[in-house]
Amino acid sequence: MHLIFVYGTLKRGCKNHAQMTGQTWLADAHSEAGYRLHDLGDYPGLVPDAADREGVLGEVWSVDAGALRRLDAFEGVDEGLYARRPIKLRPPHDTLAVDAYVYLGPTEGRPVVGMEWRE
Repeated sequence: MHLIFVYGTLKRGCKNHAQMTGQTWLADAHSEAGYRLHDLGDYPGLVPDAADREGVLGEVWSVDAGALRRLDAFEGVDEGLYARRPIKLRPPHDTLAVDAYVYLGPTEGRPVVGMEWRE
């Protein structure tokens, strides 16, 4: 099992949540500072940003190997759109080894969303 931090359209109640079918929600969580969400149109992109002091709100999910492969494909990992990378969370989840999908594309001209993506 792998732990994934989701922060956008994969969250419960969002349009792409069906991608998480059969997986286990563990907790709502808050990343450490140093990450921002950019509005990419229909979905957000999480990017590292040393100037950020707020972090990002999301959910931690436990996913099996098949779901991880499916999520990697959905997020465009092989195409270089996103990369699955470790992310640090605030207490009480700071001891978990969690990955998030980090956006690799340009963010110039893309508005900063704030701490939370809302559809």
